[in-house]
Amino acid sequence: MSDSASNPDKKSADIVMLGRCPMCKKRATLEYRPFCSKRCADLDLAKWIGGSYAIPAEEADITELDVMDPTLER
Repeated sequence: MSDSASNPDKKSADIVMLGRCPMCKKRATLEYRPFCSKRCADLDLAKWIGGSYAIPAEEADITELDVMDPTLER
């Protein structure tokens, strides 16, 4: 008999420790943590590669002089 079957608190603690898959909200597995499967892990990777998870950045004011000689002090 496994620990999870003999102790119901152990099973719920395992769910809390692993969490839920950020893609489909199913219970995560140890093998693909924090995801539930390779499919969800691959979907997340595709979003990163495709730019869906881009972090917005502030545009710097770049002048023509900065491009020609970036060592110039202002």
